[in-house]
Amino acid sequence: MKKLCLLTLCLLMTILVCFAQENNDFYDNTPEKKLAGPQKIEVGGEVANPGFVNLSRLPRRSLIIREARLENGAIIFSGSYRYDGYSLFDILKEKIVAKKNKAEFESIIDLLVMVENAKGEKVVLSWGEIYYPTALHRILIADRVAPIIPSKTREQWPLPEQTKLVCGNDLTSERNIEAPVRITVFSAPLSFPSRKGLKPLYAPGFHVCSGKDEAVVFNVAQANAEKRIYPSVFYGRGKGFHGINLFSGILLKDALKTFFTMDRETLQRGYLVAASIDGYRVAMSYSELFNRNDQAEFLLIDRGENQEGGRYALFPAADFFSDRALKAVSAIHFLTY
Repeated sequence: MKKLCLLTLCLLMTILVCFAQENNDFYDNTPEKKLAGPQKIEVGGEVANPGFVNLSRLPRRSLIIREARLENGAIIFSGSYRYDGYSLFDILKEKIVAKKNKAEFESIIDLLVMVENAKGEKVVLSWGEIYYPTALHRILIADRVAPIIPSKTREQWPLPEQTKLVCGNDLTSERNIEAPVRITVFSAPLSFPSRKGLKPLYAPGFHVCSGKDEAVVFNVAQANAEKRIYPSVFYGRGKGFHGINLFSGILLKDALKTFFTMDRETLQRGYLVAASIDGYRVAMSYSELFNRNDQAEFLLIDRGENQEGGRYALFPAADFFSDRALKAVSAIHFLTY
């Protein structure tokens, strides 16, 4: 009787195996590895309530990425992974912003975030790429990782050992530093005279300051840049729906590429501040402008001579809100932390 029951059980297991189907989740088919690192991270800078954030109390998020690195001017593939952990969106959500330049410029769109590890490596992100994009929670501090292994080649790549900052929209993963311990919130250290309500809102052109003493006047005729047309349901955080718009312009990264050098340090620590003639300004990390993998690019729009809100305007295609759209651009500054 026991032999018969055992035989029946084996037969049932064989049938189940024969008829079992693979899971349709391609990103959850390998064992995950737990990464070593603290369960708290310190947040400071321009916040009213600095201190440590207990990561284990936050929602867990998941992110799939293909990582690549810069080597001798070339982009080299280094692996494909699923990372699980805690998003910067959630980590900073309860930290009340206390801007140093609030009296001059109250908006949060010139805020930036520096993430640092114990080795002194520093990475800059804009507040906008954390809180404004249509696709949220794309920047994690990961404490678990699993490789995404191709089904035919079964190729595998080295797994990290420590917790890791993971920036999901980066083409090259230079900002993915290991073992982050500290986050610092800061506003762009530039001052622009406020001329709110300026009429007409117009600047005939803009200059680019790339960290040197001189400012170079941007010449659109010399910009070898691809043109794009983006339809948008234009929606602001404050005033809501602004209409259905077609934004036509050239890629801002291509228009500005001759002013800057692409290297690891610049990708990690560089950022830009674009300012309007009326003092309105927006911050962008260098990486979110020049190093995207989602093709949701910033546009530079030429509105022509003597147009209200002209001549040049910026449109951030990746953002849910319209707040980082900028009219009457008069200056674009490049800085490093």
